[in-house]
Amino acid sequence: MATDSENAVEEGRGLRKFLRRFTASDSELEAEELRHDAKQCGSMQALKCQRGQVVSLKGRLRTVVYTPRTNLPTLEAELFDGSDLVTLVWLGRRHIAGIEPGRAITAKGRIAVRDGRKVLYNPYYELDTPR
Repeated sequence: MATDSENAVEEGRGLRKFLRRFTASDSELEAEELRHDAKQCGSMQALKCQRGQVVSLKGRLRTVVYTPRTNLPTLEAELFDGSDLVTLVWLGRRHIAGIEPGRAITAKGRIAVRDGRKVLYNPYYELDTPR
């Protein structure tokens, strides 16, 4: 059975969480929700990923860009998991069905670093069901 002090602490947490919903910006709330979702499914935080690590990241695509290059076209997407951005790069692809801004996905692969940014080349991915 919980003591009065434990109940008071729990009520204080609930009140802080309730008030945070009113004072935080939409982007802060979205980042918090993405971090929570990633933690629930056991994904690693993008912020903690290091070069050479094989990772599984869950997040939302912010941008998707087709980059025509003379030798090899690429499709690039920015994945945001609430902690950091990781660029997903599919070499030789112009379009992938379901890869679009706002889509929630889980991407798996080995982290590389290009121009100081984290990148997953040709990641294995799973499209999450839309909410």
